[in-house]
Amino acid sequence: MPIILIATRNKDKVLEINHKLKGLGLEVKSFLDFPHIPEVIEDGKTIEENALKKARIGFFATGLTTLSDDTGIEVEALNGAPGLYSSRYAGDNASYADNRHKLLRELEGIPIEKRRAVFRTVVVIFDKDGFNQLEGRCEGLITEDERGTGGFGYDPIFLLPEYGMTFAEMPLKLKNRVSHRGRAVEKAIQIIREKLKIYPENRI
Repeated sequence: MPIILIATRNKDKVLEINHKLKGLGLEVKSFLDFPHIPEVIEDGKTIEENALKKARIGFFATGLTTLSDDTGIEVEALNGAPGLYSSRYAGDNASYADNRHKLLRELEGIPIEKRRAVFRTVVVIFDKDGFNQLEGRCEGLITEDERGTGGFGYDPIFLLPEYGMTFAEMPLKLKNRVSHRGRAVEKAIQIIREKLKIYPENRI
């Protein structure tokens, strides 16, 4: 069975990406399966640089085709913040809740129609032939209060008006179809098929 490495120790990311790849006939591993891989310092100047760094480290540490992602949420009223610093918006050791609470404080008093935001994910697939880079985007609004118990990160405060739900209120199947990460991984699937020679074309 072909193996793909997900370049993260974030169990929530592994769950979502693994769900998206379900049916391809892959064995999915992550950095959690390789304790010798050092913690990756995400010091790139863009999410593209961070995604590439994680993918490169994963491939050269294991020799496995590696998929990485880096994600940022860009809020229009905050001139694109937190962006690159989304995962550590409230500090280097911030929890998901810490980051959400800081963002909500920053937006206090701003009406919902002016709380536009874009979630952006860059996926990199790295193997012996080099790398491919793909992007997924999802536009929405930042709510005034948290809604829902699913997902992770900023999901409880990211609203998709056309569905009337935050990501945290959506079942995983729906979120994975419409989210930034889901869209980026969907674009990556054909490349994964070609690199790992996965046939036939129809997924289970």
